[in-house]
Amino acid sequence: MFSEWQYYVMRGIGRVIRHLSYPTVISLGRRLGPLVSRIMKKQYNRAIFQAVRGLECSEEEARRIVDELFCNLGQSALEILYTPNLNPGNISEYVTLDHPERLDEALKEDKGVIVLTGHIGNWEWLGALAMYGYPASTIVKNQANSSITRLLNENREGMGLEVFARGGNEMIIAARALKRKKLLGFLADQDGGFHGVPQPFLGKMSSTPKGPAMFAQKFHSPIVPVFTIHDENHRTHLAIGEIMHFEDTGNKEEDIARMTRKMAILTEKFIKEHPTEWLWFQHRWSTEPEDIIALQKEGAVKDSEHTAETDTK
Repeated sequence: MFSEWQYYVMRGIGRVIRHLSYPTVISLGRRLGPLVSRIMKKQYNRAIFQAVRGLECSEEEARRIVDELFCNLGQSALEILYTPNLNPGNISEYVTLDHPERLDEALKEDKGVIVLTGHIGNWEWLGALAMYGYPASTIVKNQANSSITRLLNENREGMGLEVFARGGNEMIIAARALKRKKLLGFLADQDGGFHGVPQPFLGKMSSTPKGPAMFAQKFHSPIVPVFTIHDENHRTHLAIGEIMHFEDTGNKEEDIARMTRKMAILTEKFIKEHPTEWLWFQHRWSTEPEDIIALQKEGAVKDSEHTAETDTK
């Protein structure tokens, strides 16, 4: 259990941060990052190991990438506390959009839009889409620290995002959002667990979550990749990719797996193009692909046995 006082301490620090100029926030954050990396030594070393493997680079190059990553993380942490200063009138001073016409085109299909994103850049400022006037929503996972969850959700709702907590029936939540023609964001670069799709990702087999593909199949919604990065002035920029559509051949499971792999490849490509922006120390490869395949085979056997029993009745 985490005490209520932590929330008020963070809000208090946030009030101080919001009185600073934004360039000062950027500078302080980027100085804070390297200090945090010394405290998070375990995560720092894991990030270097995974960057060497994923980018096939030297340890020296991986260290440079991870050092810059922590500078970006420090900046993002202070930006999160600075978030209440953002509003529709000033958002373009902090966050810029690349190819917004792609989102406009996807929304014209009138089936809602699945936004594919990941732990890249300051992903919390994806809420800027709502401040730009887009009907945005997201399904969020509660943090281990309830004070952080409360702070993040207040920021998200303050930016205009409609927030759905993960844990209920996500298909119903998604249906509600997409039928109301909203953008629905998914962090799809996490470990997919035993029900994910086996897929090579940054140098190692992994389990990729198939939620975005399942929702695209179910609701016929277009998918638009949107990733946050920092530009040359360390300002947040939303890179909006080309519209993707679910390809339905009639084989539901294979179609979902193929679409999931397609999105994983696209995400991997973007990470390789912007390696200092991705959260290299996350537990992306926790589920062994052999366990996924074994579980899927077990499920297939049970399904065939059930079919056989039904046929004999």
